[in-house]
Amino acid sequence: MRTLLIMNDPPYGTERVYNGLRLAHALAKNDADAAVTVFLMADAVLSAKAGQKTPDGYYNLERMLKRVIAGRGRVLLCGTCLDARGISDTEIMAGAQRSTMDELAAETIAADKVLVF
Repeated sequence: MRTLLIMNDPPYGTERVYNGLRLAHALAKNDADAAVTVFLMADAVLSAKAGQKTPDGYYNLERMLKRVIAGRGRVLLCGTCLDARGISDTEIMAGAQRSTMDELAAETIAADKVLVF
């Protein structure tokens, strides 16, 4: 099953991105044929910033996104949202890709399920 998860909230301060990524991991773990795509937009693009240092015992969204990629998932970032926040491609974690609304539209059309966080 192809699942698209669209995330909008900032990486820390709420737990929406955290819970969305937990679901992404569970989908990949429980369905060998799962194709999971995470599209980060608005403040959620900050979740893919490289070099995050969180306190011991606290979740780290960069590590969680790396798990999505390691599980054959995709992490796409809204390019307009990156630009609006002054985030350059060199500041993005490895494996995450700058994307567009046209690509989001194509992923939405192709998905069996679309979940928004």
